[in-house]
Amino acid sequence: MRFMKYSTMNESVKAAVRRILDSYLEINNHRKTQERYAILDAVYSTKGHFSLEELGEKLATDYKFPVSRATLYNTLNLFMELRLVIRHRFHGSTKYEACYDNNSHSHQICTVCGKVTEIDSPEISEVIDNLHLKRFRKDGFTLYIYGICSICQAKLTRQKNLVKKEVKNDHKK
Repeated sequence: MRFMKYSTMNESVKAAVRRILDSYLEINNHRKTQERYAILDAVYSTKGHFSLEELGEKLATDYKFPVSRATLYNTLNLFMELRLVIRHRFHGSTKYEACYDNNSHSHQICTVCGKVTEIDSPEISEVIDNLHLKRFRKDGFTLYIYGICSICQAKLTRQKNLVKKEVKNDHKK
């Protein structure tokens, strides 16, 4: 589990997302519940990707505010509608991520171990920014690059070399 506190610079982002949620709830005559705001704060106090379970644990332990799985799920769906959270499906699991101040980013995903790493590529962002699409306004992008990480590559090479060595030894007998 990878939860780190953002710096105080993130407080302006938290205030902005709170205003977005406030406006939405007021315009649509929805209740402003403690749960929604606690979940929003926990999401924007988390660096990187998190699962529904990890967010629930964080709320229960760090905030002393246990929330049901259904409330988490429904609230995250609301946040996705408001473009405050993005959902990723990585290697058989669902992860979420705060996205208010970062609607465009890329991930590299190891197809062997499932490790996900965010990559910063100004070149990719520039190409997509300059991409002209007919009758479509771009708001952001997420790019997934699949491959094998260096750790898994090394393991596969060792296994391959072991097999070669065993075959060579079998031929000598």
